[in-house]
Amino acid sequence: MTEPGRRGRSTDALAEAAARIDGADAVRPATEADAVDGVPPRLVVEPPTADALAATLAWAAGEGLRVLPRGGGTKPGWGPPRAGVDLVLSTARLDALLAHRHGDLTATVQAGAPLARVNAELARHGQWIALDPPFAERATIGGIVATNDSGPRRQRHGAPRDLLIGIAMARADGVLAKAGGIVVKNVAGYDLGKLLAGSFGTLAVITEATFKLAPLPPASRTVVAGPAGLDPLGALAMALAGGQLVPTAIELALPPGELLVRFESAEAGAVGQAEAAADLARAQAGDARIVSGEEEAALWAAHAARPWAGPGAVVRLSLLPSELADQVGWLQKTCSAESVGPEIVGRAGIGLLLVRLDGPPEAQARVVTGLRARLPAGRGSAVVRRGSPELRALLDPWGPLGDGLALMRSVKARFDPAGILAPGHGPGGL
Repeated sequence: MTEPGRRGRSTDALAEAAARIDGADAVRPATEADAVDGVPPRLVVEPPTADALAATLAWAAGEGLRVLPRGGGTKPGWGPPRAGVDLVLSTARLDALLAHRHGDLTATVQAGAPLARVNAELARHGQWIALDPPFAERATIGGIVATNDSGPRRQRHGAPRDLLIGIAMARADGVLAKAGGIVVKNVAGYDLGKLLAGSFGTLAVITEATFKLAPLPPASRTVVAGPAGLDPLGALAMALAGGQLVPTAIELALPPGELLVRFESAEAGAVGQAEAAADLARAQAGDARIVSGEEEAALWAAHAARPWAGPGAVVRLSLLPSELADQVGWLQKTCSAESVGPEIVGRAGIGLLLVRLDGPPEAQARVVTGLRARLPAGRGSAVVRRGSPELRALLDPWGPLGDGLALMRSVKARFDPAGILAPGHGPGGL
């Protein structure tokens, strides 16, 4: 390989230089499987330690190489199309559970550790990181934090930024830095964890994270309400979210037009709350049943696959819970007219839905543009989470950013003045 680098160095020469930092077994040429928006990077590097990762970043900055941090590779189509990446910097070897302070309910984990494996280890002490995003078997701690990704249990436990109490990172200049603490009561300093959560790798490379944990619930019951129309399901979701019951998930499933309401606690608590929710659902939505055991596990496994298992674009729709029925009703009619689906699932109790759109990119783009027109600043957003290169070329996947873009650019300039980290991957082309 003799492709010249941005400073005239061949790919072979760059690989030799990276190998001196990380070891020969940590550096390889990119393959088609490593392609970023259809274009393979020049190198893939898997540093064995955080120090090596930081040194690799400093070297890459000196070479003027564009760097894309990568964890489990579960979100390759998220964000805008990227013009090109020189180096994929993988956290695959930084995959240890560094500390589990089970008495304090906190844990420190390296960025490359898959969430499911970490939670399996924490479960030995009856605890877990209360996150359930899709692809948990492959999705890594760093990637989940960098995208602030979550799942149905966000209703009860929040998003990654809500559970973070400490963060460690490698800056673009190769300096390792930490913020926060290791136990909840001792967290101090700037809350860089919340800044990095959702930054999509554009500010720094996360090397480890410390979370507050939750006890594993001993029992679970799920109420399946419906099928019913949008108005009664929306009203039921509002009543459950604002009432005395404490569901861990309030999920819309459309089709068939159901609400899945989960309760996880001690056996008596889960049963009692499920029965109360079922009575409320029968009064408001007309029908309800309670499931448990293997049937419940299968129900949630199937729901977790939606909408990612099907083809097409996936749009993250944020709206006021009180407007769920109105906005989703408009979406159904518009999608029917455009022949693009939709399949709609998500957190009805907090107004955070995932919408899968079939059909040609032009029709998908019209639906997304129409949604954004109905969701002015402060009332919601429609962000393309997964989309074809054609769709992402037709519109900005992030959508309107309002007055925050200038501040985002200022933060980016302070963290990554040369713009080498995930260039163009963040909001507003950051």
